[in-house]
Amino acid sequence: MGFVVGIDGPAGSGKGTITKKIANLTGLINIDTGITYRCVALQALRTGAIKDGIIDEKKIIDLLDKIDIVIKNTPNGDIVFLNGQDVTKEIREKEVTKVVSPVSSIKEVRFAMVELQRKLGKDKDIIMEGRDICTYVFPNADVKIYLDATEEERAKRRYLEMKEKNIEMSYEEVLENIRKRDDNDKKKEIGALKLAPDSIVVDTTNLTIEEVTDKIVDIIKNKRNDIKK
Repeated sequence: MGFVVGIDGPAGSGKGTITKKIANLTGLINIDTGITYRCVALQALRTGAIKDGIIDEKKIIDLLDKIDIVIKNTPNGDIVFLNGQDVTKEIREKEVTKVVSPVSSIKEVRFAMVELQRKLGKDKDIIMEGRDICTYVFPNADVKIYLDATEEERAKRRYLEMKEKNIEMSYEEVLENIRKRDDNDKKKEIGALKLAPDSIVVDTTNLTIEEVTDKIVDIIKNKRNDIKK
Protein backbone atom coordinates (compact mmCIF):
# COMPACT_ATOMS: atom_id res chain seq x y z
CA MET A 1 0.00 0.00 0.00
CA GLY A 2 1.18 3.52 -0.78
CA PHE A 3 0.97 6.58 1.47
CA VAL A 4 -2.65 7.11 2.52
CA VAL A 5 -4.30 10.21 3.96
CA GLY A 6 -7.88 9.76 5.18
CA ILE A 7 -10.21 12.69 5.82
CA ASP A 8 -13.52 12.03 7.55
CA GLY A 9 -16.27 14.36 8.67
CA PRO A 10 -19.95 15.24 8.29
CA ALA A 11 -21.58 16.77 5.22
CA GLY A 12 -20.50 20.36 4.57
CA SER A 13 -17.43 20.28 6.79
CA GLY A 14 -15.25 21.17 3.80
CA LYS A 15 -13.83 17.74 3.02
CA GLY A 16 -14.25 17.92 -0.75
CA THR A 17 -12.82 21.41 -1.21
CA ILE A 18 -9.93 20.90 1.20
CA THR A 19 -9.02 17.47 -0.17
CA LYS A 20 -8.73 18.77 -3.74
CA LYS A 21 -6.46 21.63 -2.64
CA ILE A 22 -4.26 19.32 -0.56
CA ALA A 23 -3.97 16.87 -3.47
CA ASN A 24 -2.73 19.67 -5.75
CA LEU A 25 -0.19 20.86 -3.17
CA THR A 26 1.18 17.45 -2.14
CA GLY A 27 0.96 15.40 -5.32
CA LEU A 28 -1.43 12.91 -3.72
CA ILE A 29 -4.18 11.38 -5.87
CA ASN A 30 -7.61 12.56 -4.74
CA ILE A 31 -10.36 9.94 -4.49
CA ASP A 32 -13.82 11.21 -3.52
CA THR A 33 -15.72 8.24 -2.07
CA GLY A 34 -19.01 10.12 -1.99
CA ILE A 35 -19.01 10.07 -5.79
CA THR A 36 -19.37 6.28 -5.83
CA TYR A 37 -22.47 6.33 -3.61
CA ARG A 38 -24.00 9.18 -5.58
CA CYS A 39 -23.60 7.15 -8.77
CA VAL A 40 -25.48 4.23 -7.22
CA ALA A 41 -28.23 6.59 -6.03
CA LEU A 42 -28.52 8.17 -9.48
CA GLN A 43 -28.76 4.78 -11.19
CA ALA A 44 -31.40 3.71 -8.67
CA LEU A 45 -33.47 6.79 -9.53
CA ARG A 46 -33.03 6.23 -13.24
CA THR A 47 -34.13 2.61 -13.13
CA GLY A 48 -37.05 3.05 -10.75
CA ALA A 49 -35.37 1.32 -7.82
CA ILE A 50 -36.23 4.56 -6.03
CA LYS A 51 -39.64 5.93 -6.95
CA ASP A 52 -41.80 8.51 -5.20
CA GLY A 53 -39.37 8.47 -2.28
CA ILE A 54 -39.70 4.70 -1.79
CA ILE A 55 -36.42 2.78 -1.84
CA ASP A 56 -36.49 -0.81 -3.12
CA GLU A 57 -33.35 -2.30 -1.56
CA LYS A 58 -33.52 -5.53 -3.56
CA LYS A 59 -33.63 -3.66 -6.87
CA ILE A 60 -30.69 -1.50 -5.79
CA ILE A 61 -28.66 -4.55 -4.78
CA ASP A 62 -29.43 -6.14 -8.15
CA LEU A 63 -28.06 -3.02 -9.85
CA LEU A 64 -24.62 -3.24 -8.29
CA ASP A 65 -23.05 -5.69 -10.75
CA LYS A 66 -24.41 -3.62 -13.66
CA ILE A 67 -22.80 -0.35 -12.58
CA ASP A 68 -19.46 0.82 -13.96
CA ILE A 69 -17.97 3.89 -12.26
CA VAL A 70 -14.90 5.71 -13.58
CA ILE A 71 -13.44 8.82 -11.92
CA LYS A 72 -10.97 10.89 -13.94
CA ASN A 73 -8.90 13.41 -11.99
CA THR A 74 -8.25 16.64 -13.92
CA PRO A 75 -6.80 20.04 -12.92
CA ASN A 76 -10.35 21.42 -13.14
CA GLY A 77 -11.89 18.76 -10.92
CA ASP A 78 -13.12 15.19 -11.14
CA ILE A 79 -15.04 14.00 -14.18
CA VAL A 80 -17.40 11.16 -13.25
CA PHE A 81 -18.62 8.53 -15.69
CA LEU A 82 -21.49 6.17 -14.90
CA ASN A 83 -21.76 3.33 -17.42
CA GLY A 84 -19.80 5.43 -19.89
CA GLN A 85 -21.87 8.61 -19.46
CA ASP A 86 -20.59 11.86 -17.92
CA VAL A 87 -22.73 12.42 -14.80
CA THR A 88 -20.47 14.91 -13.03
CA LYS A 89 -23.21 17.50 -12.60
CA GLU A 90 -26.19 15.15 -12.37
CA ILE A 91 -24.93 13.32 -9.26
CA ARG A 92 -24.94 16.64 -7.36
CA GLU A 93 -28.56 17.47 -8.09
CA LYS A 94 -31.23 17.79 -5.40
CA GLU A 95 -32.95 14.46 -6.08
CA VAL A 96 -29.71 12.51 -5.70
CA THR A 97 -28.62 14.43 -2.59
CA LYS A 98 -31.87 13.55 -0.83
CA VAL A 99 -31.46 9.78 -1.25
CA VAL A 100 -27.70 9.17 -1.23
CA SER A 101 -27.42 8.67 2.53
CA PRO A 102 -30.10 5.94 2.84
CA VAL A 103 -28.73 4.26 -0.30
CA SER A 104 -25.24 4.17 1.20
CA SER A 105 -26.72 2.61 4.35
CA ILE A 106 -27.58 -0.59 2.47
CA LYS A 107 -24.96 -3.15 3.50
CA GLU A 108 -24.47 -4.62 0.06
CA VAL A 109 -23.96 -1.16 -1.42
CA ARG A 110 -21.44 -0.34 1.27
CA PHE A 111 -19.46 -3.56 0.70
CA ALA A 112 -19.39 -3.10 -3.08
CA MET A 113 -18.32 0.55 -2.92
CA VAL A 114 -15.65 0.00 -0.27
CA GLU A 115 -14.16 -2.73 -2.47
CA LEU A 116 -14.16 -0.28 -5.38
CA GLN A 117 -12.60 2.49 -3.26
CA ARG A 118 -9.81 0.20 -2.09
CA LYS A 119 -9.09 -0.80 -5.68
CA LEU A 120 -8.97 2.85 -6.73
CA GLY A 121 -6.37 3.53 -4.02
CA LYS A 122 -4.30 0.35 -4.29
CA ASP A 123 -0.51 0.92 -4.35
CA LYS A 124 -0.90 4.67 -4.85
CA ASP A 125 -0.15 7.74 -2.73
CA ILE A 126 -3.69 8.96 -2.16
CA ILE A 127 -5.89 11.28 -0.18
CA MET A 128 -9.43 10.00 0.31
CA GLU A 129 -12.37 11.73 1.95
CA GLY A 130 -15.67 10.38 3.19
CA ARG A 131 -17.46 9.34 6.37
CA ASP A 132 -15.58 6.19 7.37
CA ILE A 133 -12.20 6.30 5.63
CA CYS A 134 -10.16 6.27 8.84
CA THR A 135 -12.37 3.78 10.67
CA TYR A 136 -13.36 1.31 7.96
CA VAL A 137 -12.02 1.82 4.42
CA PHE A 138 -8.39 2.48 5.38
CA PRO A 139 -8.11 1.93 9.17
CA ASN A 140 -4.30 1.86 8.82
CA ALA A 141 -4.06 5.18 6.96
CA ASP A 142 -0.78 7.05 7.55
CA VAL A 143 -2.60 10.30 8.35
CA LYS A 144 -6.12 10.52 9.78
CA ILE A 145 -8.02 13.80 9.87
CA TYR A 146 -11.55 14.51 11.13
CA LEU A 147 -12.96 17.78 9.79
CA ASP A 148 -15.89 19.31 11.63
CA ALA A 149 -17.98 22.50 11.80
CA THR A 150 -21.29 23.62 13.27
CA GLU A 151 -24.54 22.54 11.56
CA GLU A 152 -25.34 26.13 10.65
CA GLU A 153 -21.96 26.79 9.08
CA ARG A 154 -22.06 23.55 7.12
CA ALA A 155 -25.57 24.31 5.84
CA LYS A 156 -24.46 27.80 4.80
CA ARG A 157 -21.55 26.39 2.81
CA ARG A 158 -23.63 23.74 1.11
CA TYR A 159 -26.36 26.28 0.28
CA LEU A 160 -23.88 28.64 -1.39
CA GLU A 161 -22.30 25.74 -3.26
CA MET A 162 -25.68 24.64 -4.65
CA LYS A 163 -26.59 28.22 -5.52
CA GLU A 164 -23.40 28.56 -7.57
CA LYS A 165 -24.38 25.41 -9.46
CA ASN A 166 -27.90 26.77 -10.07
CA ILE A 167 -29.49 24.02 -7.96
CA GLU A 168 -32.75 25.27 -6.43
CA MET A 169 -32.83 24.61 -2.68
CA SER A 170 -33.53 26.97 0.24
CA TYR A 171 -31.15 27.38 3.19
CA GLU A 172 -33.81 25.86 5.48
CA GLU A 173 -34.06 22.79 3.21
CA VAL A 174 -30.28 22.41 3.18
CA LEU A 175 -30.05 22.72 6.98
CA GLU A 176 -32.78 20.13 7.47
CA ASN A 177 -31.05 17.82 5.00
CA ILE A 178 -27.74 18.27 6.85
CA ARG A 179 -29.38 17.34 10.16
CA LYS A 180 -31.07 14.27 8.70
CA ARG A 181 -27.85 13.15 7.05
CA ASP A 182 -25.86 13.58 10.24
CA ASP A 183 -28.38 11.47 12.15
CA ASN A 184 -28.51 8.79 9.47
CA ASP A 185 -24.75 8.67 8.96
CA LYS A 186 -24.08 8.27 12.69
CA LYS A 187 -26.60 5.42 13.01
CA LYS A 188 -25.42 3.33 10.06
CA GLU A 189 -24.86 -0.32 10.91
CA ILE A 190 -21.70 -0.39 8.82
CA GLY A 191 -19.38 2.51 8.11
CA ALA A 192 -21.05 4.93 10.51
CA LEU A 193 -19.67 8.45 10.84
CA LYS A 194 -17.49 8.45 13.93
CA LEU A 195 -14.17 9.71 15.15
CA ALA A 196 -11.25 7.29 14.92
CA PRO A 197 -9.27 7.26 18.21
CA ASP A 198 -6.08 8.38 16.44
CA SER A 199 -7.65 11.00 14.14
CA ILE A 200 -6.63 14.64 14.43
CA VAL A 201 -9.72 16.86 14.78
CA VAL A 202 -9.74 20.11 12.80
CA ASP A 203 -12.73 22.40 13.47
CA THR A 204 -13.21 24.47 10.34
CA THR A 205 -16.08 26.67 11.56
CA ASN A 206 -13.99 29.82 12.00
CA LEU A 207 -11.11 28.99 9.69
CA THR A 208 -10.57 29.96 6.06
CA ILE A 209 -10.00 27.31 3.42
CA GLU A 210 -6.37 28.37 3.23
CA GLU A 211 -5.88 28.06 7.01
CA VAL A 212 -7.35 24.56 7.08
CA THR A 213 -5.32 23.52 4.03
CA ASP A 214 -2.04 24.81 5.51
CA LYS A 215 -2.71 23.04 8.80
CA ILE A 216 -3.32 19.65 7.16
CA VAL A 217 -0.47 20.00 4.66
CA ASP A 218 1.90 20.55 7.59
CA ILE A 219 0.58 17.39 9.29
CA ILE A 220 1.13 15.38 6.09
CA LYS A 221 4.65 16.75 5.56
CA ASN A 222 5.63 15.92 9.14
CA LYS A 223 4.32 12.37 8.78
CA ARG A 224 6.13 11.82 5.51
CA ASN A 225 9.37 13.09 7.07
CA ASP A 226 8.91 10.73 10.03
CA ILE A 227 8.46 7.78 7.69
CA LYS A 228 11.65 8.66 5.78
CA LYS A 229 13.75 8.74 8.97
